[in-house]
Amino acid sequence: MEFTALQIAQFLKGRVEGNENIKVSSLCKIEEGKEGALAFLSNPKYAHYIYDTQASVVIINEDFHLEHNVKATLIRVKDAYSSFASLLELYNQYKSQRNGISSLAFVNKEASLGEDIYLGEFAVVEKGAEIGNGSKIYPQVYIGENVKIGNNVTIYAGVKIYSDSVIGDNCILHSGVVVGADGFGFAPLEDGTFRKIPQVGNVIIEENVEIGANTCIDRSTMGSTIVKKGTKLDNLCQIAHNVKIGQNTVMSALSGVAGSTSIGDNCFIGGQSGFANSLKIGNRVKVGAKTGVLQNVKDDSVVMGVPSFSLRDFLKSAVVYKRLPELEHRIKCLEKQLKESKN
Repeated sequence: MEFTALQIAQFLKGRVEGNENIKVSSLCKIEEGKEGALAFLSNPKYAHYIYDTQASVVIINEDFHLEHNVKATLIRVKDAYSSFASLLELYNQYKSQRNGISSLAFVNKEASLGEDIYLGEFAVVEKGAEIGNGSKIYPQVYIGENVKIGNNVTIYAGVKIYSDSVIGDNCILHSGVVVGADGFGFAPLEDGTFRKIPQVGNVIIEENVEIGANTCIDRSTMGSTIVKKGTKLDNLCQIAHNVKIGQNTVMSALSGVAGSTSIGDNCFIGGQSGFANSLKIGNRVKVGAKTGVLQNVKDDSVVMGVPSFSLRDFLKSAVVYKRLPELEHRIKCLEKQLKESKN
C-alpha cells in the first residue's frame, strides 16, 4: 500500500518540505534508506545521514536546522520519534489485519465466539471457552475448557492456554507461550520419591499485558496466579504458581519467579534475574540483570548481585572484586615478610 508525503503529514499533523506527492510503500532506517521508503531522524548522532540518504521521505523535528539542501522530501513534526512510532503502529495493524474462521479450525459447539474475530488453521477452542470481539487467534493455538479471552486479544501461532485461564482485553501472547500448566508442586515421601500435589487454581492475565515468546505462566495450587494490567513479560520468562505481578511491571528475558512471590507495580526486572519463593517485592523496584533475589525488597529499592543488595553497595564491592588479584599478591608478600622477620 502506498501513501503520499502529504497523506502522512496530515496523519501526523506535520508540514511537508519538498514534493508532497511523492509516494512511499515501506519503512527503513535513515542510514539504510532506499527509494520509495520512509525514514525518520530524531537522534543528532545520525544527523549526517539526512544529506545522502536514499529514502524518499524523512520525518524530522520541527526545530532541526539543515546545513545544506537534501534530496529527500521532509515532514517536520513536533517529535519525530513518537510520530514514527505512531506510523509503525498503523503499519503493524494493517500488516496483521486478518478475519474469518478457517474451515480447518475446531470449535466446540458449546464455545462462544465474538464478532469480527480471526481463527486460524488447526486452532482448537474447547467446551465452554469464550473469545471476545475483534480477537485474533493464529494457527495451531489451543484454548482449553472454560478459558475466557477478552476483546481485541492477539494470540500468535502455537500458544497453549490451559483450562479456566482468563486473558483480559488487548493482550498479546507471542508464539510458544504456555498459560496455565501445572505449578511445580511435589511432596517428598519417606522412600525418596515425590507425590504430585494437584494444581486446581488458574491463571488470570489482566488487560493490556504482552507476553513474549516461550514464556510460561503456571496455574496456582489454589486461587490464582495473577499478572496485572499493563505488565510486559519478555521471551523465556518463568512465572510459577501463585505468583502475583503488579501493574505496569517490565520483566526482561530469561527471568524466573518462584512460587507465591509477589512483585509490585511499576517494577523493572533485568534479564536473567531470579526470585526465591514466597518473597514480597515492593513497588517501583529496579532489579539489575543476573540478580538473585533471596529476601524481601522494599519500595523504590534498586538492587543487584547474588544474593541481591543495594546497587550502591554492589558497585563498591565490584571495585574491590576487581582488585582481588592485587590484594592477594600484597597479602602473600606480607605473609612472606612476617615469616622472614620471625626467622
